[in-house]
Amino acid sequence: MIGWLLGLQVFVDLTVALILVILGTLKRKPSRFSLGTLALVELGLLAQAVTSVVLVAGGAKAKQDTVEFFAYVLVALIIPVGSGFWALVERTRWSTLVLAAASLTAVVMLFRMQQIWNG
Repeated sequence: MIGWLLGLQVFVDLTVALILVILGTLKRKPSRFSLGTLALVELGLLAQAVTSVVLVAGGAKAKQDTVEFFAYVLVALIIPVGSGFWALVERTRWSTLVLAAASLTAVVMLFRMQQIWNG
């Protein structure tokens, strides 16, 4: 994992989570804006996945377990997509808060991926 990319992702994901929590507490239903902010989270996770594949193809390995690392990457990629579908199906303010929870979950997953990668 590249440190500056991780830092940028964490900043974006926490900012997105804050925006979505504010929208949820204001009782806003999911909109294109809220789904678009979550798309930023997914884009960052995709960038991390591509970067990780390139690093491993170049000979780098996770200090603990590379297979476990990529399992976390895969699950982290699924979470925003799943919450986005949830928001499209159930259009309530709670869905906006589910989007915020997905963004926070991505942050936790990123820190765990860093622990696995760096040992």
